[in-house]
Amino acid sequence: MEFVELNNGVKMPILGYGVFQIADQEECERCVLDAIEVGYRLIDTAQAYGNEVAVGKAIKKCSIPREELFITTKVWIANAGYEKAKASIEESLRKMQLDYLDLVLIHQPFNDYYGTYRAMEDLYKEGKIRAIGVSNFYPDRLIDITKFNKIAPAVNQVETHVFNQQVKPQEIMKKYGVQIQAWAPFAEGKNNLFANETLKEVGDKYNKSVAQVALRYLVQRGVSVLPKSVSKERMIQNIDVFDFELTVEDMNLIATLDKAESLFFSHYDPQTVEYLTSLVR
Repeated sequence: MEFVELNNGVKMPILGYGVFQIADQEECERCVLDAIEVGYRLIDTAQAYGNEVAVGKAIKKCSIPREELFITTKVWIANAGYEKAKASIEESLRKMQLDYLDLVLIHQPFNDYYGTYRAMEDLYKEGKIRAIGVSNFYPDRLIDITKFNKIAPAVNQVETHVFNQQVKPQEIMKKYGVQIQAWAPFAEGKNNLFANETLKEVGDKYNKSVAQVALRYLVQRGVSVLPKSVSKERMIQNIDVFDFELTVEDMNLIATLDKAESLFFSHYDPQTVEYLTSLVR
């Protein structure tokens, strides 16, 4: 496994396992145990996913020492504001039976996320969180929250895949010392990603799958990735991306797939904002 060093010196695996949309508790626990068994050490969950308890059970059952694991959760919009956020993070710790979290992110840039961030800063100072950051923050809001808080975000988790490569936003993140992390590194299969001829052509050179090439491309750009699969066989395949390196020509070819726009939603779209903010009521 390769690691990235965050802006506070904490080392984070560049590749982790995400549990988004694994709502069934038993299945989630099984998936996390499988992921840890095959070598994943970063587990990414969120309050909104409804599976923190299952993640915690898997952590307790696995044979890996806690200090070798990197556990992330995210504060949901409904828990925004200093008091609510602080209480919700304490509840996340309780649900996962943990003494500390390695990374806590603001899930969406809505409601009183400044209050949320200051609660996270305080818990960071108390040693209950090793690193803090944000998710789905576009460059304008990322710069804003970085400029007006004492602790700069360590991570910004955003939609990143071969069709939306976040090249310019990543440059801004680098400027402010923020590590980019990809949710949906496979674009959830949109644009027929797994049958993409460009990725297949590159993969054939290395005897690697389209999925492995898609992940390797991001990793070589310094992007932390969170592939998700409920299949143990595919978990193994997804983590097996450190034994080959794409050439400059390969990288340039895959770069041509970038459309620089979301395949899911835009926070600049009023309907998207209305939908996300309606979820708190």
